[in-house]
Amino acid sequence: MIYKRSSELFAEAEKVIPGGVNSPVRAFKAVGGTPIFVKSAKGAYLYDEDGNRLIDYINSWGPMILGHAYEPVVEAVIAKAKLGTSFGMPTELETQIAALAVSMVPNIDKIRFVNSGTEACMSAVRLARGFTKRDKIIKFAGCYHGHSDSFLIQAGSGAVTFGTPNSPGVTAGTAKDTLLAKYNDLENVATLIEANKNEIAAIIVEPVAGNMGCIPPVKGFLEGLRELCTANGILLIFDEVMTGFRLARGGVQELFNINADIVCFGKVIGGGLPVGAFAARAEIMNYLAPLGPVYQAGTLSGNPLAMAAGLAMLQALDTDRAIFKRLEEKTAYLGAGIERVLKANNVVFTINQIGSMISVHFDANPVTDFQSAAKGDNETFKKFFHGLLAEGVYIAPSAYETWFITDALTYEDLDFTIQAIDKVSKTF
Repeated sequence: MIYKRSSELFAEAEKVIPGGVNSPVRAFKAVGGTPIFVKSAKGAYLYDEDGNRLIDYINSWGPMILGHAYEPVVEAVIAKAKLGTSFGMPTELETQIAALAVSMVPNIDKIRFVNSGTEACMSAVRLARGFTKRDKIIKFAGCYHGHSDSFLIQAGSGAVTFGTPNSPGVTAGTAKDTLLAKYNDLENVATLIEANKNEIAAIIVEPVAGNMGCIPPVKGFLEGLRELCTANGILLIFDEVMTGFRLARGGVQELFNINADIVCFGKVIGGGLPVGAFAARAEIMNYLAPLGPVYQAGTLSGNPLAMAAGLAMLQALDTDRAIFKRLEEKTAYLGAGIERVLKANNVVFTINQIGSMISVHFDANPVTDFQSAAKGDNETFKKFFHGLLAEGVYIAPSAYETWFITDALTYEDLDFTIQAIDKVSKTF
């Protein structure tokens, strides 16, 4: 495939945008080469500025669960845009989508909409601190909750040390209130809690990790977190920005029958527009201004275009309850096909899959946390990525990202992808 126009556009972008992109993963630094500039998308396909068609497995990093340019969402946005794009005042639409979301998700009474997953997670942590009157939080290495200061923390020198900033601009004072734990390791979490008795406000976790590849929780991990939080007066925050309304109608809480105290949403809940949200039972949410002392605000939060897109998406998922089974079946079919051809070509690999999330790790050992994910062969991944790109298949340009399956993918698309992987893996 030829990417002349994308290369030209990237060169122009670098002159006026830092690194030529507005989010770092788009820059292809992890895989090399020039980013692809998209012109349009429809269903399961991207169309770039050079006229190439690509089967899409990132789907705007998750929200396009029904495919690009899904007609009911597009029509809802157009209809609302004709009536005005933003008011900074309440609309009936906000209540409608809030009521639907609350009806779909277990264990939440109220929800507040924001403009991104980062904002949702940041606000959830502030709310947890205000509600518990404690300062510290526990997060997990490899789980990404946005670029708020509290989350950009790397490991300290031992299990009970404070984290240290892993980005300039994050102060040591902020870092000291974030404790870093190992994903899928309850003993490590218990040690942190014991060393910081009555100081921890919340544990925030991706209940299914998607930012170190797809990594499901091991048996008992989420149940153990719930028990530890309940026993120690800690709020459990599920970051379901990726998993909410994707792995099940009610997200991971429904899938595993485990209640979180606060749940964060994004991606699917916005129907492709920038939307985030956080939700909890009434006693926690009532701590937010204007009812309570915890301040959180957003001029464009709940804007009519985003709410129209999100409502149309949630209505579609609420109506078609079979979609989650279809998505899981398609993902399992893809996973089985990938496993078959990689084995036949003697490639060392591990596949993780749950629902409509899947990732290929180029290592023979189980991938259960950030440390094991980091052992993957990145040189092989680079060949894998560029080989698939040349065949017309677009996956995330990073070994540490999950693939997202859309219902718009046909079994012919999946077979084409498996055949492309067979062809590419023969060159390793």
